[in-house]
Amino acid sequence: MSTTVTTKGQVTIPKKIRDELKFTPGSTVEFAVNRAGEVVLQKPGTRAKRKPDRFEAVRGKADVKWRTDDLMALLRGED
Repeated sequence: MSTTVTTKGQVTIPKKIRDELKFTPGSTVEFAVNRAGEVVLQKPGTRAKRKPDRFEAVRGKADVKWRTDDLMALLRGED
């Protein structure tokens, strides 16, 4: 099945797919791109849980308050 994108970036979801996913006027829709590069259309809340990002848990947790000049001096081996 194919559809055309309008100048506003809108598409019409074919009726067969709307019926299968039980979409009604006003339904919320989630779009995602899977690892194969395919667009996936889902109802909210039905998305499979993604593996947590291993860096997300520590993002923003550093307690070392480096000043940029001090860090650059250390990296360059300056005294």
